[in-house]
Amino acid sequence: MPVDESPARPPTLNEVAARAGVSLKTASRALNGEPYVSGATERRVRQAADELGYRLNGLARELRTGGTSALVGLISGDLANPFYSAVASGAERELRRHGLLLITVNNDEDSALESSLLSALVERRVRALLVIPSSGGSPIAVGAKAHNVPFVFVDRPPVGLAADSVLIDNAGGARAAAEHLLAGGHRRIALVADLVRTASQQARISAFGAAMRAAGNPDWEPYVRTDVHDAATATRVVGELLALPEPPTALFTTNNQLTIGALRALRGHRHPPALVGFDDFELADVVGVTVVAHDMVELGRAAARLAQERIAGYAGPPRTVVIPTTLIPRGSGER
Repeated sequence: MPVDESPARPPTLNEVAARAGVSLKTASRALNGEPYVSGATERRVRQAADELGYRLNGLARELRTGGTSALVGLISGDLANPFYSAVASGAERELRRHGLLLITVNNDEDSALESSLLSALVERRVRALLVIPSSGGSPIAVGAKAHNVPFVFVDRPPVGLAADSVLIDNAGGARAAAEHLLAGGHRRIALVADLVRTASQQARISAFGAAMRAAGNPDWEPYVRTDVHDAATATRVVGELLALPEPPTALFTTNNQLTIGALRALRGHRHPPALVGFDDFELADVVGVTVVAHDMVELGRAAARLAQERIAGYAGPPRTVVIPTTLIPRGSGER
């Protein structure tokens, strides 16, 4: 016998009113805590609502009355990446302190999708936006300003405009990685980087190259690989580097996913190159990976604080918060 797997229909306010034996208007007033409803009637309506499993749609009510929601939107990359989930965790905890809720959406590094997500969040009257932009971020800024929604750029600075931003010390971290590998005697140092259109990756690549030039080392240049966007691609690219007639003796990977991909390529290798990765990640300490670490949760917290201050009325000039980095030697970068 076929089973009906269609989802159960949620109870309606009409059903609550009927169960409580009151009019629809009285049921609405009772559940919204409005005056002119006796205590006994309100208790009867709330009991009926509980028995039916009815819940008020607070957001819909706010939008109908022209109010604002308690939501703050976060537009980011894939939340399956621990970096983005840590940022979201920090933002959510900070916003919760101010009675605000975080709603997160993934832009999948797609600017067209990003624009549609912006529209969807604005339609829900979010109080502010936290944005890890897929590219320069100008369309996001224009759209948010048009709807008078405060916004904060996270991890990736806006290009060609002034706005509140919370950034990692990308240049300092990449420079520390380069100098660490150079101090270990390496010259054939491969750079495996993510999408070069993003400002954070540009800063890491630029600082790494500047450190190489300052050390008088041109030997790293044939080993630059960019637009390596995921762990699987990093595994393939690092495998190709290791297969060269003169393979690199060291690797610098510019985010956690690329580092994980590199580790898979190095697995079982008799004489693996040194490895330093940007971003710490779970179990990196266990497997002995040298990383450029920073507080990802604080990145989200700081962005949420800036957004909340804008919500509260701060109208001053744009601010930039920089989260420091620390190189943590654990063995892989010291080979």
